[in-house]
Amino acid sequence: MTLLSLTKVEKNYPGVKALDGVDFQLRAGEIHALLGENGAGKSTLVKVMTGALQGDGGSMSYLGEPLKLKSTAQAQSVGISTVYQEVNLLPNLSVAQNLYLGREPKKFGLIDWKRIYRQSREVLKRFALDIDVSKPLSGYSVAVQQLVAIARGVDMSAKVLVLDEPTASLDSGEVEQLFGVMRELKAKGIGIVFITHFLDQVYAVCDRITVLRNGTLVGEFETAKLPREQLVGHMLGKELQAQSHRAPQRESRAAGEPLLEMEAVAVRGSLQETSLTVNRGEAVGLAGLLGSGRSEVCRAVFGVDKKSSGKLKFAGSERSFRQPAEAIAAGLALCPEDRKSSGIVGPLSIRENIALALQARRGWWRPMSRAEQQQLADKFIAELQIATPDAEKPIEQLSGGNQQKVILARWLATEPQLLLLDEPTRGVDIGAHAEILKLIKKLCSEGMSLLVTSSELEELVAFSDRVAVMRDRRKVAEIEGEDISENTIMRAIAEA
Repeated sequence: MTLLSLTKVEKNYPGVKALDGVDFQLRAGEIHALLGENGAGKSTLVKVMTGALQGDGGSMSYLGEPLKLKSTAQAQSVGISTVYQEVNLLPNLSVAQNLYLGREPKKFGLIDWKRIYRQSREVLKRFALDIDVSKPLSGYSVAVQQLVAIARGVDMSAKVLVLDEPTASLDSGEVEQLFGVMRELKAKGIGIVFITHFLDQVYAVCDRITVLRNGTLVGEFETAKLPREQLVGHMLGKELQAQSHRAPQRESRAAGEPLLEMEAVAVRGSLQETSLTVNRGEAVGLAGLLGSGRSEVCRAVFGVDKKSSGKLKFAGSERSFRQPAEAIAAGLALCPEDRKSSGIVGPLSIRENIALALQARRGWWRPMSRAEQQQLADKFIAELQIATPDAEKPIEQLSGGNQQKVILARWLATEPQLLLLDEPTRGVDIGAHAEILKLIKKLCSEGMSLLVTSSELEELVAFSDRVAVMRDRRKVAEIEGEDISENTIMRAIAEA
């Protein structure tokens, strides 16, 4: 029986078609994975099916009847509940208060606390949770908080449960506990939409898979009949070829001594034990699907995220960068994935944005003069062909590609030994894309060491001396030299 059906759903934003005629079917007693890379449309589709957004076209039906949702409250009232990665409960309130928030049973016009506590214990027993429901939710692990959120949704008579990245912060034991609950709910006829980046989990618990790409439906598949390699191909928009040849190589260069050495580095909740080396004068690519741990490697190296175990050596010395300032002082630079929130300072000028990192390394007690900043800005505007009438234009007024060039200029100005590039071509136009790739190849040829993450396999193939493949927050393979191809990378991502 079909519980929830979305047909030809569309959602438009200025200049962007987030959903373009997408279909989605959820059946009773089914765990259905919703997969896709960044910008695929997963979040938008979930918001439409849960009433957080209204589509601009298409239709939705629930239990065979037409349904037009205007709010999440309406969705919950008919039996559609959502549990997000960041638990959307109130940690300062008790477990019981969270379970019955907004629907507290009353007696003589007052909240019946005795009944709330009794019912809370009964509800949680169905989830194998034996905890003190009178204690604050914040006193329990993320896994318990996730189960409490799910229990609240189910107790609100949910027939459809949407789980948005529920395992992102859980360890393997907690994931198995959650899967046990999901299987029990499935057996009771509840339909579950499961959004995750972990392919192993998809194949462990899901009956069907729907793949989105660039706001369109790629297809719906039975999990048991879809090989992993084909799934990866559907998500990336590439199919495995019978033969695959490596892109034309730049002149081969002998790599120098190790510059960066990661030895079993882990970050609690985001990166499993990963070992990786980047030699002097070498370009190493980081491949993997969204959520595989690519960006997390860069963040751990640069001191953005604190490592929970392992060792990190840089230029022959063991280092523990506790914050980015220490990494910058040592000779590292990071161009982050999200330039809007982590890269540019929008209201500041191009000149000021370019000077930021060099000024930080020199120390604020040694300010750069206006003339020094201007000279630096003029140099990189010319070298990187940044499209602007002058260096005083606010960076927020530039196109995405030119903003990315300014961020690259900022870090190149520090003359780093190791440049970390996290998705350097994401969200830029075709012209800027080609120019940024040309710059990366130029830096490689000049002997700079690079560690580059990219979801574009052809980019990695074009400039990498080695490619480390990430999956489920750990390194699973490393490919070198002439063995590097889109096929070999895709196979490494997909292998169980």
